[in-house]
Amino acid sequence: MLMKKLQFMLLILPFLFIGYGWSELDWTLDRVWTQDRVSETKVADDPIAIAFRNHQSGVQVKGVGIVDRVLPDDNEGKRHQRFIVRLGSGQTLLIAHNIGLAPRVSPLNPGDTISFYGVFEWNAKGGVVHWTHHDPGRRHKPGWLKRNGVVYR
Repeated sequence: MLMKKLQFMLLILPFLFIGYGWSELDWTLDRVWTQDRVSETKVADDPIAIAFRNHQSGVQVKGVGIVDRVLPDDNEGKRHQRFIVRLGSGQTLLIAHNIGLAPRVSPLNPGDTISFYGVFEWNAKGGVVHWTHHDPGRRHKPGWLKRNGVVYR
């Protein structure tokens, strides 16, 4: 029975690549991975969990979470789109995405899956991830947000 399932999977796999195209397949696999694995995060090896536990800031991190709440934009100084994501570990993070340097993630709703790459700053509420965009001064690695296969940087 296992062999028949494996043969079937090998038979349809090429059609997935042809039928969907690379970007849609990437999104599909990313979405499946997220739904299946977000609750299985290996917290002990997770750089975000380690930085939070050790009260570290300035740590480059990459992760995926589920949007818990969408907050009003921060319009003081540089404008930031703000939202809270919940990681598979249960930890929450504030994402502060500079919409003066990168496009707004839109639409964005609670329950959406979002991937991120940026700089973690510790706080007692779970932490903040910012620099989720390019840095015109080239002092930081370029960050990004990814939702439904679209990358915002």
